[in-house]
This record gives sequence, C-alpha cells and structure tokens, in this order.
Amino acid sequence: MKSYLLETLKELALLGGIKNKIEISSFELAKQLSTSQQTASRYLVELDKKNMITRELGVKKQLIIITKEGEKQLYDEHMQYQQIFELTDRIIFKGKVISGLGEGRYYTEQPSYVEQFKKKIGFIPYPGTLNVEIEYVEKNKLRLLKDQRAINIDGFNTKNRSFGSVKCFNAKINSLDGAIVLPNRSHYSNVLEFISKFYLREKLKLKDNDNVKIIIYFKN
Repeated sequence: MKSYLLETLKELALLGGIKNKIEISSFELAKQLSTSQQTASRYLVELDKKNMITRELGVKKQLIIITKEGEKQLYDEHMQYQQIFELTDRIIFKGKVISGLGEGRYYTEQPSYVEQFKKKIGFIPYPGTLNVEIEYVEKNKLRLLKDQRAINIDGFNTKNRSFGSVKCFNAKINSLDGAIVLPNRSHYSNVLEFISKFYLREKLKLKDNDNVKIIIYFKN
C-alpha cells in the first residue's frame, strides 16, 4: 500500500473512523495531512476504490468509515511497529538530506548551549545542524519520542533574547555518533536536526537529497 494512502487511513482512524462514521470535508482532511484539498480528495477516492473506506457524499462534507479491509491494513501496520518498538531501545528512521535556513549554526554556537552539550551529551557540536527529512509515513514514529526520557538542555536568557529548552536523544547517522535535537516549544515535524562533533556533510560526503539512516536511542 502506498505510504500516502496509509497515512491518510491512519488519520481517519485517529479521528474515530474505525468504529463510527466520521463527518469530514476534504478541506479539513487536507489540513490534517498538510496537503492540498485536491490531493486529499484524490486520496479518499483511491482509498474508496481499494475498499479501504466507504463514503456517503454530502453537499460539503462526507460520512466516512473504515472498512474491515482498511482495519486489517492498519492492524498489520500496528503489529509491525509493535514488533519493532516493544523489543528494542531505539527507533530507526530513513530520510534524505535537505538544506535548512542556517538557524542551526546560530543556536549551536550559543555558549550556554555549548556548555550543556559538552556536559550532558559528551561533545561540543560542530556549528550547525544537519537537516534530514524523514519519509512521511515514518512521521508517526515521532509520537513515541514524547514518552521517552530525553537529555534535557535548559533554556536561558541573554541581554537581547530568550533561548528555549531543548530535548536531545543520542543517535547515529550512517553509523556516525551524534544526537538529535528537538526544541520543546515546537511541534514535531518530519525534519530531524542532527548534531555531531564533525562537519557531517564533509565527513560523510553528503549532499542534498542523499539518503541516510538515523538511529535514535532511548535512555534506560
């Protein structure tokens, strides 16, 4: 099953679509999926054709319920994740390297952050972060990080501004040690920010759109 259809099916299930009919417009679904209304509408048509959902079309909204076939698809996905996460202390992501806005360098050079990184994760990061866009369907895994113990980097104030607290997880990218940083004030997105004591683009010979594997480790 294509990843975008599975993601759409998951969102419908999270809205209650397994046990009950849910009333939703393609515009509302598009907001949930961070896509266009036309794309969301096309996803629903494809799911309907594959017998994953049934739809009752209204004037502005649709009544949608997930079929037994759709429920089975989600259950199979659940079993795979259960096998992965209940038996290990890590999460594995696949993604591609993308360019950021350059903000990572500014933040990783702040002395109060640098001191805490050195003390709590064991290294001073090379200025900047490597941005990795994870595969869209894997975004769901990030929810699991909210329940895990993180390495907390405290926020602080300077004369000019405030800097927020940050969560870190020990990690590897293509077998090279480092850490993932997640600002506490932001929502989890499908872009992971990786820090390391090395300049990763040079050390791993990476360029935009290169595929990488990230392993995030949980604290015991």
